Amino acid sequence: MSQQVRRVLDSISPETAADVARGIKRLFARNNIWCVEEMALKNARNEWRRADLMGVDARGQVVIVEIKVARSDLLGDTKWPDYLDFCDRFFWGVPPGLDRSPLDGEVYQPERCGVIVADGYDAEIVRPAPLEPLAAARRKVQVERLARTAMRRHTALLDPECSQFGVEE
Repeated sequence: MSQQVRRVLDSISPETAADVARGIKRLFARNNIWCVEEMALKNARNEWRRADLMGVDARGQVVIVEIKVARSDLLGDTKWPDYLDFCDRFFWGVPPGLDRSPLDGEVYQPERCGVIVADGYDAEIVRPAPLEPLAAARRKVQVERLARTAMRRHTALLDPECSQFGVEE
């Protein structure tokens, strides 16, 4: 097998981002952390980002998970540090087969970022994320935005006519 073919095969993960998200959401649910997918966030430069998973635990702490299922996607992502301003804890979510060694490098701030390994059925925290408390005012804004986003999505799911009203920030 050629090296080029091997590189392509190595970059393909059997798990998709949806599988990893499902496993993480199950882990979080068992720990009373509830989250939404694709949460829009506006950074200090007025640019929009989307956190793969953003949730709130029973103490009101905000958690963000950035999911990566391919090494190239992980190595090419330069926008993720923007998420640190929006959460008390930040995790990388990856499938079991992905090489996690880059996440130990300084650029990925291992002292600030946890790691969760997940598949479509379950997940495990392999490196806990330390608590870096948000300012109370910022946490309040984020929790309210999460609640409104979740309620809007839930209402639109139950009554698609309502999806035309309001906008997701």
